[in-house]
Amino acid sequence: TYIFCDDPKIIEVNRQFLNHDYFTDIITFDYSRGRMVSGDMFISLDTVLSNSELVGATYQRELLRVIIHGVLHLCGINDKGPGEREIMENFENQALVLLDEIKS
Repeated sequence: TYIFCDDPKIIEVNRQFLNHDYFTDIITFDYSRGRMVSGDMFISLDTVLSNSELVGATYQRELLRVIIHGVLHLCGINDKGPGEREIMENFENQALVLLDEIKS
């Protein structure tokens, strides 16, 4: 499930469930079992917009990246440990290339 929200909602979820007091673009709750991928993804459209401006990407491209990021979490890819962020970014980039190929 995708729950598109604003910054006040994402920080509320971040505080309530993760005890984090900061904005983020996505919070993923993983309910996957075995081969069944399932979860809730809260996506702050405000933070997606500000991040797109920071990295020089279009809003649509950054939103796609964040959605892919959440799905990768549901598939078991993490990004907090040593070297994991680079692995996550590699998978994100591969998925974006595939989407580009589909569009052309």
